[in-house]
Amino acid sequence: MITSQFPALEPYGLSAVHQDLLPAGTEPARVIRHDGTTLLAMTATGPRVVRNSARLDPQPTVGDWLAIRLTPGSDEARVDQVLPRSSLLRRQSADETGAQALAANVDLVLITCGVDRPIRAGRIQRIAAQAWDAGATPVLVLTKAGGSGSVGLDLPRLELEHPGLQVLVTSALEAIGLAEIRDLLAGRTAVLLGESGAGKSTLTNVLLGREAAATGTVRTGDAKGRHTTTARQLHLLPGPGGGVLIDTPGLRSVGLVADSDAVDATFAEIPDLAMGCRFVDCAHLTEPGCAVMAALESGELARERYESWRRLQREVASAALRSSPHELRRYGKQFSRMAKEASVRKRS
Repeated sequence: MITSQFPALEPYGLSAVHQDLLPAGTEPARVIRHDGTTLLAMTATGPRVVRNSARLDPQPTVGDWLAIRLTPGSDEARVDQVLPRSSLLRRQSADETGAQALAANVDLVLITCGVDRPIRAGRIQRIAAQAWDAGATPVLVLTKAGGSGSVGLDLPRLELEHPGLQVLVTSALEAIGLAEIRDLLAGRTAVLLGESGAGKSTLTNVLLGREAAATGTVRTGDAKGRHTTTARQLHLLPGPGGGVLIDTPGLRSVGLVADSDAVDATFAEIPDLAMGCRFVDCAHLTEPGCAVMAALESGELARERYESWRRLQREVASAALRSSPHELRRYGKQFSRMAKEASVRKRS
C-alpha cells in the first residue's frame, strides 16, 4: 500500500516510483486513448483531454504515464514529459523501416485467437516474441470455445506446440474461463492482441460489464471479422481485483520488432539445449558437437519448432539491418569480403 496524493489513480497502476519521478509542479496522468494531436488521459480528477506536443521524446502511446501541467483557471493541460516506461510493446511500421509503439507499461500480452478459425502457430510465436521483447509475459487466450466452438479444439497439441506458454480457454458469451482471466489480470495491465474478429472486444465488454467496445459479425466463409475497434483504448476493470485492459484493433499482419533474445525466450527449449553445444558460438546448423542438431535428429526437438526459431531469428536480423543504415553498410562490407575470400579459395 502506498501513501499517495492521487488515490484515484492507484487502480490504474500508479506507484510510488511514478510519483517520485514527477517534476515539481506536475501531476500524473495515464494515457487511455491516443487521438493524434490530442490525448485522452486519466488524471486524479477524471478523464481529461491533454494536448500532445511534437517535441516529446518519446512520443506518448496508450498506457504511458505522463507528467502534466495544469493551466490555472482553465481545463487545459499540457504534457511536461513521458515518464520512464517499464515495458513497451512495438510492431514493425508499415514502411518496414522502424517500430510503431502499440502500448506502454504492460505486464501481460493476451494473444487472442478464436477457435472458430485456424489457429496459426507462427502468428502466436511472433506475438509472443514481441511480448518478451517488450518486457511483458505472453498468454494465449482462446476465445469462442463454448458449445460447438470447442469441437476440434486440440488443447494438448497447442500446449505441445507452445511449451511454457500459459493457455486459457474462454467463451465470453457462455462465461467460460472468465474467472481465470480476472484472476490473471488483477492488479496488472494487459493488452489484447489478435486478428479482427477474434473476440477481443466481446471479451473486453464482458469483463467490464458494459458495452465499452464496438463488436461486429464475422464472415461465415472464413470467420474473418471487420475492424470494429478503430483505436487502442485503456479500460479499468471493475471488482476487488481490478486491473487494466487495453483493447486494440485487429492486426492484419504481425511485423516483428524484437531482438534475438526475445525469439530465444519464445523457444526457450532451444537455448537450453544450446548450453550443451561443443562451441560457444555454435550456429546450430552443421557444427560438430551441436546439441541442438542432436536433439533435432533424436526427435527431442520438433523440427517445426526449430524451423520457426530459425525463421524468426533471420527476420529480426533482417529488420535490424533495414532499420540501421550503419548496420546495413557494415553487413554489406562483411558480405563483400566473404565473397572475395570465397572466390580466392575457389581459384586456389
